[in-house]
Amino acid sequence: MARFPKPPEGSWTEHYPRLGTAPVSYEDSISPEQYEIERKAVFKRAWLNVGRVEQLSRKGSYFTKELKVAGTSIIVVRNNAGEVKAFHNICRHRGNKLVWNDMPLEETKGFCKQFTCKYHAWRYDLDGNLTFVQQEGEFFDLDKDRYGLVPVHCDVWEGFIFVNFAAEPEQSLRDFLGPMILGLEGYPFEKLTSKFTYRSEVKANWKLYMDAFQEFYHAPVLHANQSPTNYSKAAAQAGFEAPHYRIDGPHRLVSTSGVRVWEMGAEMRKPMEDICQSGLFGPWDSPDMGEMPAGLNPAKCDPWGLDSFQLFPNFVVLFWGQGWYLTYHYWPTSFNTHTFECTLYFPQPRSPRERIGQELAAVTFKEYGLQDANTLEATQSMIESRSVNEFLLCDQEVLIRHLHHETAAWIEDYQRKTAGV
Repeated sequence: MARFPKPPEGSWTEHYPRLGTAPVSYEDSISPEQYEIERKAVFKRAWLNVGRVEQLSRKGSYFTKELKVAGTSIIVVRNNAGEVKAFHNICRHRGNKLVWNDMPLEETKGFCKQFTCKYHAWRYDLDGNLTFVQQEGEFFDLDKDRYGLVPVHCDVWEGFIFVNFAAEPEQSLRDFLGPMILGLEGYPFEKLTSKFTYRSEVKANWKLYMDAFQEFYHAPVLHANQSPTNYSKAAAQAGFEAPHYRIDGPHRLVSTSGVRVWEMGAEMRKPMEDICQSGLFGPWDSPDMGEMPAGLNPAKCDPWGLDSFQLFPNFVVLFWGQGWYLTYHYWPTSFNTHTFECTLYFPQPRSPRERIGQELAAVTFKEYGLQDANTLEATQSMIESRSVNEFLLCDQEVLIRHLHHETAAWIEDYQRKTAGV
């Protein structure tokens, strides 16, 4: 896919002419046929993040991931050589799901020296090789070397584990990520291991929730009740404009300034924030994590608020100026439903107060996420009515145009490559 250059000053949208400025259609978010082609053209061709290496703390550590959009379940494991591998979670004997606990459709994790099927006790080592067959002599011409687990292309970048379901990926992971994302190399992800995670089943198309986090035009309105009255009134009157947007290939970035809450008057803060010395932007006592990579804070904001890097198709890494980050995943489950996952990462707390500060930031941010999600079912139901078929987007919503444009481009590319096949 073509890479968009960084625009000069002026209207962001007009400097990406391929995106256009006309009203847009949301047919791609309400069509069952569109969803089915997205599964093949996008989610079975793009590199998908499924976790981090900290989930595989030692040799033999594993976790499973249910990926309905790809029609499969996978096992991700650290083998005896310390490498991260991925396999389809299916036994080669009768097709039973290989790794699960009490509920076959629930994800699980653990440690083992080999994987044993619950049905007939076939066993596989950590490299996916078939090592044991119950009553092997009763099978006809069985060559165990031919019946190992089916591998999934797997690679790791900066501790993030990616998989690709193509028979042969069209790009390496690094080529897929491109310069803007690779500019984050060197961020101390490995130091931020205090985690808070939540997930939700959302009755809306996956792209609509991604749209909600691609602009700040909504912030003074939708989040007004979450801020102190004086602050929210001022923000509503002034509006909000992020100082930097960037598009690089299929990926997007919005970067914005922030506020030093602890420097504002007491009337602009919540009492709980003073008690915990923490809030939406995280704990006030920002850790010293050394020099940050050049790819962060490209607008050189002071104070810097956040950078939201949106990796196509469904993965977001959002960095906060206060020294922590979070990730979002949007996993489609149908044309009008998806699973939303959020994980917040902080340094390990050194005291009970630091732990409470992290918990306050996590709970506060969850509330904002719920507010963003609260509009989605209403939006989905009304655009499905097709009573309106064109919708206006302002200049701040340039990244929304790009997500839908890029999805359409992947579909067009797939259809061209598979025509007549």
